[in-house]
Amino acid sequence: MGSLYENAEIYDLIENENRYNAYKKHWEKLFEGKKIGSMLDISIGSGSVTIPVMDLGVSLSGSDLSDEMLGKCSIKITDKGYTPDLKTADFRDLSCWGNQKFDVVASTGNSLAHVPNEDALRVLEQMDEHVADAGYIYIDTRNWDKILREKKRFYLYDPFFVNDDRVNLTQVWDYNSDGSMTFNLLYTFEKDQKIYRKEKFEEHYIPLNRELITDKLASLGYKDIKYYSFPSYIPFENIDDEDWYTILAIK
Repeated sequence: MGSLYENAEIYDLIENENRYNAYKKHWEKLFEGKKIGSMLDISIGSGSVTIPVMDLGVSLSGSDLSDEMLGKCSIKITDKGYTPDLKTADFRDLSCWGNQKFDVVASTGNSLAHVPNEDALRVLEQMDEHVADAGYIYIDTRNWDKILREKKRFYLYDPFFVNDDRVNLTQVWDYNSDGSMTFNLLYTFEKDQKIYRKEKFEEHYIPLNRELITDKLASLGYKDIKYYSFPSYIPFENIDDEDWYTILAIK
């Protein structure tokens, strides 16, 4: 069974103008009162999460393992009238960016959990090397602490429509004996009240404890480590109850 990240077409089906504007509002909230001129997204994928920062006057660079995703991202950026600055790279080795520094270095899309915890900490070290003085590290991620606490098996999305087709997405989560997790993703496509197409994908994750992230950031000299919901403009009372969350820390 293939990975969703190998299929940029289906990966982006859920994206629309409303989601684009939501991401833009997310960044407006986070960047309010801060001097942000440049940003590197080390897991940019097709760019859905971070391209909206360009509308805010922020120069965006990005890298990713998937050439297919980067191709889709490049088209999106060009269609917006901007110039792509994209590189193929494993986020555990960001040497492709040389000595470049950015006001924000981001890992988006729950990407850190794709690698073992010790590698995820190495990624934070790599990110830190490209953060400008008084710059920020940004992370958005699933709340793995909550997932492991609740041991939920089924995660359902609201149906959405692409042209005249209704698209349903269901995730089934397997908790593996080695501590990893497998997310089974099932897309069904309906027309005239009949399912005419099914697509199945499988993603492998290693849950990443929130304290592990913040302890590493603190050891790298980051301070004022703040939590936000994802998107950031949605109020929350307790980070432990959020399905996803955002971390923003200043160097």
